[in-house]
Amino acid sequence: MRALVISDIHSNLPALDAVLSAAPSYDEVWNLGDIVGYGANPNEVTSKVRSLGGIVVRGNHDRACSGVMARSKLLNFSRDAYSAAIWTQSALSEDNREWLSKLPCGPIWPLKRRAMCVHGAPGNEDEYLFFHDDVWAVLCDSAARIILHGHTHWQRGWSWYQGEATAVEPTFQSKTEMECFELPIRTRHRYLINPGSVGQPRDGDWRAAFAIYDDEQSKLIWYRVPYKVHIAQRRIRGVGLPDSLADRLKEGR
Repeated sequence: MRALVISDIHSNLPALDAVLSAAPSYDEVWNLGDIVGYGANPNEVTSKVRSLGGIVVRGNHDRACSGVMARSKLLNFSRDAYSAAIWTQSALSEDNREWLSKLPCGPIWPLKRRAMCVHGAPGNEDEYLFFHDDVWAVLCDSAARIILHGHTHWQRGWSWYQGEATAVEPTFQSKTEMECFELPIRTRHRYLINPGSVGQPRDGDWRAAFAIYDDEQSKLIWYRVPYKVHIAQRRIRGVGLPDSLADRLKEGR
Protein backbone atom coordinates (compact mmCIF):
# COMPACT_ATOMS: atom_id res chain seq x y z
CA MET A 1 0.00 0.00 0.00
CA ARG A 2 1.34 3.40 -1.02
CA ALA A 3 -0.08 6.60 0.46
CA LEU A 4 0.37 10.14 -0.81
CA VAL A 5 0.93 12.16 2.37
CA ILE A 6 0.15 15.87 2.16
CA SER A 7 -0.28 18.63 4.72
CA ASP A 8 -0.68 22.38 5.14
CA ILE A 9 -1.90 23.25 1.65
CA HIS A 10 -3.23 26.59 2.91
CA SER A 11 -5.39 27.47 -0.10
CA ASN A 12 -2.38 27.42 -2.46
CA LEU A 13 -3.84 25.95 -5.64
CA PRO A 14 -0.72 26.20 -7.86
CA ALA A 15 1.30 24.30 -5.25
CA LEU A 16 -1.34 21.59 -4.86
CA ASP A 17 -1.63 21.16 -8.62
CA ALA A 18 2.15 20.79 -8.89
CA VAL A 19 2.20 18.15 -6.17
CA LEU A 20 -0.60 16.12 -7.74
CA SER A 21 1.10 16.30 -11.14
CA ALA A 22 4.48 15.26 -9.75
CA ALA A 23 3.39 12.54 -7.34
CA PRO A 24 4.18 8.97 -8.39
CA SER A 25 1.49 6.30 -8.26
CA TYR A 26 -0.32 5.87 -4.96
CA ASP A 27 -3.29 3.95 -3.58
CA GLU A 28 -4.81 6.59 -1.33
CA VAL A 29 -4.30 10.07 0.11
CA TRP A 30 -3.52 10.86 3.75
CA ASN A 31 -4.12 14.58 4.34
CA LEU A 32 -2.85 15.96 7.65
CA GLY A 33 -4.87 19.16 7.69
CA ASP A 34 -4.76 22.93 7.21
CA ILE A 35 -6.37 22.77 3.81
CA VAL A 36 -7.28 26.45 3.94
CA GLY A 37 -5.99 29.70 5.43
CA TYR A 38 -3.32 32.15 4.19
CA GLY A 39 -3.85 31.59 0.45
CA ALA A 40 -6.27 32.92 -2.15
CA ASN A 41 -8.01 29.77 -3.46
CA PRO A 42 -9.85 28.17 -0.54
CA ASN A 43 -12.81 26.88 -2.56
CA GLU A 44 -10.78 25.43 -5.40
CA VAL A 45 -8.37 23.71 -3.00
CA THR A 46 -11.14 22.38 -0.75
CA SER A 47 -13.07 21.01 -3.70
CA LYS A 48 -9.97 19.30 -5.07
CA VAL A 49 -9.13 17.79 -1.68
CA ARG A 50 -12.68 16.49 -1.39
CA SER A 51 -12.40 14.83 -4.80
CA LEU A 52 -9.17 13.07 -3.78
CA GLY A 53 -10.88 11.25 -0.91
CA GLY A 54 -8.83 9.22 1.57
CA ILE A 55 -7.94 10.24 5.12
CA VAL A 56 -8.37 13.92 6.02
CA VAL A 57 -7.48 15.22 9.50
CA ARG A 58 -8.61 18.72 10.45
CA GLY A 59 -6.06 21.45 11.14
CA ASN A 60 -6.29 24.56 13.27
CA HIS A 61 -6.85 26.78 10.21
CA ASP A 62 -9.61 24.47 9.01
CA ARG A 63 -11.33 25.05 12.35
CA ALA A 64 -10.71 28.79 12.24
CA CYS A 65 -11.87 29.32 8.67
CA SER A 66 -14.99 27.15 8.99
CA GLY A 67 -16.16 28.91 12.15
CA VAL A 68 -15.57 25.97 14.52
CA MET A 69 -12.77 27.65 16.47
CA ALA A 70 -13.81 29.76 19.46
CA ARG A 71 -13.27 33.48 18.87
CA SER A 72 -11.00 33.68 21.92
CA LYS A 73 -8.60 31.20 20.26
CA LEU A 74 -8.88 32.89 16.89
CA LEU A 75 -7.72 36.13 18.51
CA ASN A 76 -4.49 34.32 19.47
CA PHE A 77 -3.58 33.99 15.78
CA SER A 78 -0.95 36.31 14.36
CA ARG A 79 -2.30 39.42 12.66
CA ASP A 80 -1.78 38.00 9.17
CA ALA A 81 -3.23 34.60 10.07
CA TYR A 82 -6.27 36.29 11.63
CA SER A 83 -6.82 38.49 8.59
CA ALA A 84 -6.58 35.49 6.28
CA ALA A 85 -8.98 33.44 8.42
CA ILE A 86 -11.60 36.20 8.42
CA TRP A 87 -11.25 36.65 4.64
CA THR A 88 -11.47 32.88 4.08
CA GLN A 89 -14.62 32.63 6.18
CA SER A 90 -16.32 35.08 3.82
CA ALA A 91 -14.86 33.52 0.66
CA LEU A 92 -15.77 29.88 1.34
CA SER A 93 -18.92 28.47 -0.16
CA GLU A 94 -21.47 27.21 2.35
CA ASP A 95 -20.94 23.63 1.18
CA ASN A 96 -17.16 23.77 1.57
CA ARG A 97 -17.42 25.54 4.92
CA GLU A 98 -19.72 22.83 6.23
CA TRP A 99 -17.44 20.07 4.97
CA LEU A 100 -14.41 21.65 6.65
CA SER A 101 -16.34 22.12 9.89
CA LYS A 102 -17.04 18.38 10.09
CA LEU A 103 -13.48 17.15 9.56
CA PRO A 104 -12.39 14.77 12.31
CA CYS A 105 -9.77 15.60 14.90
CA GLY A 106 -6.78 13.27 14.85
CA PRO A 107 -5.43 10.82 15.53
CA ILE A 108 -6.73 8.69 12.69
CA TRP A 109 -5.27 5.23 12.12
CA PRO A 110 -5.29 4.31 8.40
CA LEU A 111 -3.19 1.23 9.21
CA LYS A 112 -3.79 -0.29 12.65
CA ARG A 113 -0.75 0.03 14.92
CA ARG A 114 1.47 0.84 11.93
CA ALA A 115 0.49 4.37 10.90
CA MET A 116 -1.16 7.26 12.74
CA CYS A 117 -2.22 10.56 11.14
CA VAL A 118 -2.47 13.76 13.19
CA HIS A 119 -2.18 17.49 12.54
CA GLY A 120 -0.09 18.67 15.48
CA ALA A 121 0.48 15.94 18.08
CA PRO A 122 -1.53 12.80 19.00
CA GLY A 123 -2.73 14.33 22.26
CA ASN A 124 -3.07 17.95 21.11
CA GLU A 125 -3.89 18.87 17.53
CA ASP A 126 -2.48 22.39 18.05
CA GLU A 127 0.89 21.36 19.51
CA TYR A 128 4.06 22.14 17.54
CA LEU A 129 6.54 19.27 17.59
CA PHE A 130 9.89 20.95 17.02
CA PHE A 131 12.09 20.01 19.95
CA HIS A 132 13.65 16.80 21.24
CA ASP A 133 11.91 16.65 24.60
CA ASP A 134 8.44 17.14 23.11
CA VAL A 135 9.10 14.56 20.40
CA TRP A 136 10.60 12.11 22.91
CA ALA A 137 7.45 12.25 25.05
CA VAL A 138 5.18 11.63 22.04
CA LEU A 139 7.21 8.68 20.77
CA CYS A 140 7.55 7.23 24.24
CA ASP A 141 3.77 7.24 24.73
CA SER A 142 2.75 5.95 21.29
CA ALA A 143 2.58 2.39 19.99
CA ALA A 144 2.40 3.49 16.35
CA ARG A 145 5.25 2.43 14.10
CA ILE A 146 5.03 5.74 12.28
CA ILE A 147 3.26 8.96 13.27
CA LEU A 148 2.65 11.36 10.41
CA HIS A 149 2.03 14.98 11.40
CA GLY A 150 1.95 18.47 9.93
CA HIS A 151 1.48 21.91 11.52
CA THR A 152 5.16 22.96 11.71
CA HIS A 153 5.58 23.36 7.92
CA TRP A 154 9.01 21.72 8.26
CA GLN A 155 9.88 18.66 6.17
CA ARG A 156 11.77 16.48 8.63
CA GLY A 157 11.28 13.84 11.29
CA TRP A 158 12.55 11.78 14.21
CA SER A 159 13.53 8.15 14.66
CA TRP A 160 13.01 6.33 17.98
CA TYR A 161 15.18 3.35 18.90
CA GLN A 162 16.03 1.88 22.30
CA GLY A 163 14.64 4.85 24.19
CA GLU A 164 16.34 7.59 22.20
CA ALA A 165 14.94 10.00 19.61
CA THR A 166 17.23 11.05 16.75
CA ALA A 167 16.47 13.77 14.21
CA VAL A 168 16.26 12.74 10.55
CA GLU A 169 15.80 15.03 7.57
CA PRO A 170 16.15 14.96 3.81
CA THR A 171 19.21 16.24 2.00
CA PHE A 172 18.59 18.01 -1.30
CA GLN A 173 21.03 19.41 -3.85
CA SER A 174 18.87 22.05 -5.50
CA LYS A 175 16.35 24.77 -4.72
CA THR A 176 14.86 24.87 -8.20
CA GLU A 177 14.33 21.30 -9.44
CA MET A 178 12.14 18.41 -8.35
CA GLU A 179 13.98 16.12 -5.93
CA CYS A 180 13.29 13.22 -3.61
CA PHE A 181 14.95 11.65 -0.59
CA GLU A 182 14.29 8.10 0.62
CA LEU A 183 14.05 7.23 4.31
CA PRO A 184 14.06 3.48 5.12
CA ILE A 185 11.61 2.51 7.89
CA ARG A 186 13.82 0.21 9.91
CA THR A 187 12.72 -2.78 11.92
CA ARG A 188 12.27 -2.04 15.65
CA HIS A 189 12.47 1.69 15.00
CA ARG A 190 9.50 4.01 15.32
CA TYR A 191 9.12 7.35 13.59
CA LEU A 192 7.53 10.78 13.82
CA ILE A 193 7.57 12.34 10.34
CA ASN A 194 6.34 15.56 8.75
CA PRO A 195 5.84 15.42 4.96
CA GLY A 196 6.35 19.19 4.83
CA SER A 197 3.94 21.88 3.70
CA VAL A 198 2.41 21.83 0.25
CA GLY A 199 1.42 25.47 0.21
CA GLN A 200 3.54 27.41 2.70
CA PRO A 201 6.91 25.79 3.53
CA ARG A 202 8.83 27.36 6.42
CA ASP A 203 12.01 25.29 6.36
CA GLY A 204 13.94 27.58 4.02
CA ASP A 205 12.92 25.80 0.81
CA TRP A 206 10.13 27.44 -1.21
CA ARG A 207 9.26 24.32 -3.21
CA ALA A 208 6.04 22.45 -2.42
CA ALA A 209 6.62 19.48 -0.14
CA PHE A 210 4.96 16.08 0.16
CA ALA A 211 5.79 12.44 0.84
CA ILE A 212 4.98 8.92 -0.28
CA TYR A 213 4.69 6.29 2.45
CA ASP A 214 5.18 2.76 1.13
CA ASP A 215 4.06 0.26 3.74
CA GLU A 216 5.02 -2.85 1.78
CA GLN A 217 8.51 -1.57 0.96
CA SER A 218 8.96 -0.07 4.47
CA LYS A 219 10.09 3.33 3.30
CA LEU A 220 9.03 6.96 3.15
CA ILE A 221 10.11 9.21 0.31
CA TRP A 222 10.21 12.97 0.85
CA TYR A 223 9.70 15.15 -2.25
CA ARG A 224 10.16 18.80 -3.17
CA VAL A 225 8.66 20.16 -6.36
CA PRO A 226 8.81 23.67 -7.86
CA TYR A 227 5.53 25.34 -8.72
CA LYS A 228 4.27 28.61 -10.21
CA VAL A 229 4.80 30.57 -7.04
CA HIS A 230 4.36 33.91 -8.81
CA ILE A 231 0.77 32.97 -9.62
CA ALA A 232 0.04 32.13 -5.98
CA GLN A 233 1.63 35.44 -4.93
CA ARG A 234 -0.35 37.44 -7.48
CA ARG A 235 -3.61 35.86 -6.37
CA ILE A 236 -2.91 36.61 -2.70
CA ARG A 237 -2.30 40.27 -3.48
CA GLY A 238 -5.24 40.35 -5.86
CA VAL A 239 -7.80 39.45 -3.18
CA GLY A 240 -6.36 41.96 -0.72
CA LEU A 241 -4.61 39.60 1.69
CA PRO A 242 -1.44 40.90 3.42
CA ASP A 243 1.60 41.26 1.14
CA SER A 244 3.69 39.36 3.68
CA LEU A 245 1.70 36.18 2.93
CA ALA A 246 2.73 36.48 -0.70
CA ASP A 247 6.35 37.43 0.01
CA ARG A 248 7.02 34.49 2.32
CA LEU A 249 6.09 31.92 -0.34
CA LYS A 250 9.27 32.60 -2.31
CA GLU A 251 11.35 32.82 0.85
CA GLY A 252 10.17 29.48 2.25
CA ARG A 253 9.89 31.06 5.71
